[in-house]
Parts: sequence; structure tokens; C-alpha cells
Amino acid sequence: MKQWLPSFSFLYRKRPRTNRRAISLSPPAILAGGFLGLIVLGTLLLKLPIATVDDISWLESLFTATSAVTVTGLVVVDTGATFSGFGLTVIALLIQAGGLGFMTFAVLAAISLGGQVGLRQQMLAKEAMQQTSLASIKKTAIAVVTLALLAEAVAVVIMTLYWLQDKGFATALAESTFYAISAFNSAGFVLTPNGLVDYQAERTVTLLISVLFVIGGLGFSVINNIYEQRRWYRFSVYTKAILIATLLINAAAMAIIWLLESNNPATLGSLPWYDQAVNAWFQATTPRSAGFNTVDTGAMTEASAVFTLLLMFIGGGSMSTAGGIKLGTFIILILGTYAFLRRREAVTLFDRTIPQNLVMKALAVTVVYLGLIFVGIFALMILNSLPFIDIAFEVLSASATVGLSRGITADITSTSQLILIFLMFAGRLGPLTLGYFVATPKKRHVRYPDTDIQVG
Repeated sequence: MKQWLPSFSFLYRKRPRTNRRAISLSPPAILAGGFLGLIVLGTLLLKLPIATVDDISWLESLFTATSAVTVTGLVVVDTGATFSGFGLTVIALLIQAGGLGFMTFAVLAAISLGGQVGLRQQMLAKEAMQQTSLASIKKTAIAVVTLALLAEAVAVVIMTLYWLQDKGFATALAESTFYAISAFNSAGFVLTPNGLVDYQAERTVTLLISVLFVIGGLGFSVINNIYEQRRWYRFSVYTKAILIATLLINAAAMAIIWLLESNNPATLGSLPWYDQAVNAWFQATTPRSAGFNTVDTGAMTEASAVFTLLLMFIGGGSMSTAGGIKLGTFIILILGTYAFLRRREAVTLFDRTIPQNLVMKALAVTVVYLGLIFVGIFALMILNSLPFIDIAFEVLSASATVGLSRGITADITSTSQLILIFLMFAGRLGPLTLGYFVATPKKRHVRYPDTDIQVG
């Protein structure tokens, strides 16, 4: 009888270790849980009576919290008129936490408490901040928060001084703080029911806000690389590519928007040429990063709306507050297509070869993203009797966490709003991260024979 006891005890001790491995969560799952936790907390806080002037439903509270955490900017209620000072503070904090990423704060908290960030936590932070080196995580986390607070502080000072005479110090400071946080984090939340249309002639405000969300949309790794190297020839290949692509896309988009809307009296047509230029710049840069608008988006021509869809789809830089497939992904897709058409064996950029796994990653991100968009459009077309362009605009805006709307967000069905909540959540996590979370891919060591499949 005694001979069986050690064997039985040994098996008994092994079982907990097996169970622990079974319930172990991957970094994407933990990231998803972190953002979900912020959304739940925000929903509860915004539903408190002290947070609103007029009572809102649970769905409206959930939608607002999700939009803030995912730094989207789509709204189902008038933000400035519905929420109290407490509620607006909660929204601003949710935007800040969601924009910079809860993992950045988690790493900084561990550092400030004198604790060591373990290997698993480092891997999680690496996933969240898209760093290639574990040693750079601490430095990056500090740089992210420092840059954000510095940029927001400068913007708050400028806007407070600009609004001081008209609004008074307290109101000017409060509104400047809210807009600075919303702009740098590319959230697109505003305090007026018609966006920033009331400020379209105030070039100081519009240009400052656009500079904030353009900087936030570049990506912290790009900004950090610029700060450290300070010479073009020292910049990384990625930094050079992002800066050139951003300049070219913004310039081309500004020219196209200006051309399409210059004769539209409902948007730019009634403005003098210099205000047309400023607002054309604003409307050209906001779709790839933020959800602000200085003209009535619903009054834009359908050609402008379709072009805006492309800009939202591209998005901003990796590790930025922007959404979309990300500019780096778009660059690799273009370069990969060019290399194939020129019958080149490798994809190159600035005399450097882009690894095949990055090309595959760019393709995977794009396919997953297009799948989300198609399903979202298909579902909302079934649930709502609205024009296709309005539905497509809304879905892509939610998926790309942009926040621009043609004015249908509050009018669609409750089920449709729940779908938009999911799209905003998926868009903030990133299509590839969501794909990892859902599919939990595993490495396969089997090598099968090659075959041919006709393409094109």
C-alpha cells in the first residue's frame, strides 16, 4: 500500500502546474483585458449622477467610455451639454489612459515603486509599445509620458492665453486642457455639438490642434528617434519612411480636399482663400489620426467622403495614438506591390531589405482589417435604412478609431451602436493583435511540398 502513495502524491502535485499553464493568458489577451477594464470602469463612472447634467442610458455611457478609451471620438450624446465637470474629467482621463496605453502606465508604476519588471511583463510591454528591444521599454515608457505631458502643457498655455479674454481664466484653462488631451491623443472629443466648425476662422486654434494630432499620429518611436539623433542621415529607415510618407500624403490630401470642396458653399466655398487653405489642411490631416472637423462632414461631397475613407484606412504611424492599418503597413504594401511588378526578388527601402515576415504581417493586418470593415458595413446595412456612403463612413471611422461622422451615430439602432463599440475596441487593439487573440496561432514544424495556385 505504501508504494502507491508516493506515486499518487506525485501525480497530485503535477496537476496544478498543468492547470496553470492551461489558463495562462497571452500578451494580446491581457492587453485586451486591460482596455476592457478601463472601458468598464469608465462606463460605471459616467453613469454616476454626478457625471451628467441629464441622465443617460447604460448604452450611451458604454459607448462614450469605449469611444474615449479607444481614442475614437464618435459620440451618441452632446459631450459638452450632457456631462458635468466631473464627467468631462473622467472622459479626459480615459482618453489619456487609452491614448498612451495602460501598459505604459503599468511599466512606469512598477519603476516608480522600485520594483523590477519581470520577463513576462517585459514581453507584454513590448507587445503594447511595439518595441523590438526589451532593454528599450523603460526608456520608451518614460519618453512617451514625458512627450505627451510636455506637448499638452504647451498647448494648454497657448490656448488659455488665446481664450483668456473671451472665456475667462477658469473656463479657458478647463477647455484648453480638455482639447489638448483630446487632440494629442487623437481622440476627437469636442465640447460643441458641431465639432470645431465654430473655430474654423480661428487659425491659432485649428493649426495648434492639427499640430498636436499630427505629432501624436507620427508615433512615439519616430519622435524619440528624431529627438535622439537630430540629423536626417542618422534617422532610422522607419523614421525616414514615415516622415516622407506623412509629408507626401498630407500635401496631396490637402490639395485634393481643397479642389473638391472649394466650390461647395456648405464647406469651404464661402470662406476666403486663406481660411480655405487652413481648413483644407485640417480636413486632410484629421482623417488619418483624429476625429475633429472644422467643416460639416455630412455636407462634404461624396467624392471627398470616399477620399476620406482612404485616409482613414491608412491611418498614422505605429505606436501612435492614430488608428487604421498604420502608415508603415501601407508603405510595405506599396513597396511589395512595386517589387512584384518590377519582378524583384526582395522588397527594399533606402537600400535595405524588408524581411519577408514583415511583408506577411502587413498583408495579415490588411486582410483582417478589411474583414472587420466588410462585416461591419454588411451588418449596419441590414439594421439601418441609410445611404451606403454614410454607413461605410461610420464603420470605417469606428474601425480606424478616427471619430469622424456624417451625422448618423446617434440615429442608428442600438444593435448597430453595439457593433460600433466592438469595432472601436478591435480597432484600438489592432487587427493583428485581435487576430492573435482570436486564433492563438502556434508554430508548425512540418514542411510541406510546394504547389502552384493561379492568382490574378
